[in-house]
Formats: sequence, structure tokens, C-alpha cells
Amino acid sequence: MNFRDLPVWGRVRRNHALEHATMHLLTRRNPFLSLVGRSDWRGYSIYGQAATQEVAAAAHEALARLKAGETDLAIHPRCGTMLATTGVLSGLAAFVTLGAVGRPRSRFRWGSLPEVLLAASLAAVVAQPVGLVLQQYLTTSADVGNLQIGRIYKQRAGLVPIHRVDTY
Repeated sequence: MNFRDLPVWGRVRRNHALEHATMHLLTRRNPFLSLVGRSDWRGYSIYGQAATQEVAAAAHEALARLKAGETDLAIHPRCGTMLATTGVLSGLAAFVTLGAVGRPRSRFRWGSLPEVLLAASLAAVVAQPVGLVLQQYLTTSADVGNLQIGRIYKQRAGLVPIHRVDTY
């Protein structure tokens, strides 16, 4: 059994897909919304200035559309997976370009900066399709199975409203 088959990981992946689908629907209806989502094994939270009724309607529609086979809703271009992939690949590219692999440490030379910036930039470009593939096969699962939405409610933690969507 690999870790993708673990029950808790599967729940996180399905909730992550539902979170993305909900975000797609919310931002299609209001392109000026600024939202952030976080998924876990019990559901997901959406941070931002959206009405709870809008979040609930989008979540229910998102689940129905995922179950109907609209798997593209599970992938989101502004997912944290994309950011992490870009950071890791750009960092590795800079590390390798500086010759840090297999060589004794030397002082940073400013003359290396153009090559480092080029390598990191190319890695950032490559990271976009890689991040989408990682979402599709590792961090989300559009096959939501018998996932159901439980309670949807608003929390306050500072200035930003948090909309919690519990699943089971």
C-alpha cells in the first residue's frame, strides 16, 4: 500500500478537490473575490469576504459537478501545491547553478547571479505544468466517491472571515 491509498490521505485529497471546485465557482461568480483555502481530513476552510450562503451554494454545486465528472474543477492554478513546486524547483536550480552539489563550499560570486536568476526563472516556468500534474495525481482526487457535505458555518478569527465546510 502506498501513502496515496491511506484513508486519511484519501479524505484530504477529496476535500482538497472539493475546495478547489468551490473556489472555481465562487471566483467565476465574483472575479474580484480574494480567497484562500485550506483542506484537511474533516473538510476545508475558505478565508475571505464571501457570504456564507454563497460558499454553501458553491460547495453543494461543486460536489454535484465533481460527481457528474467535471474533474477539471479539482485542479486550481493558484493552489499551494503550485507555490511549493515553484519554490522547490527554483531553489534547487539556484543551488545546482551555484555548483553547490559535490563541490567544496566557496564564497558567493556576484558574477554567478545572471546564471542563478536564469536557472531559477526557467525552473519556475517548468514548475507550472509540474505543479498541475502533482495536483492531479498527488494532492487532489476528483473521484469524490460518496463524499458528502455536513455543516457549513462562519467563524471569526481576526479581521478575515473563515467559512468552514465539514465533510463526511
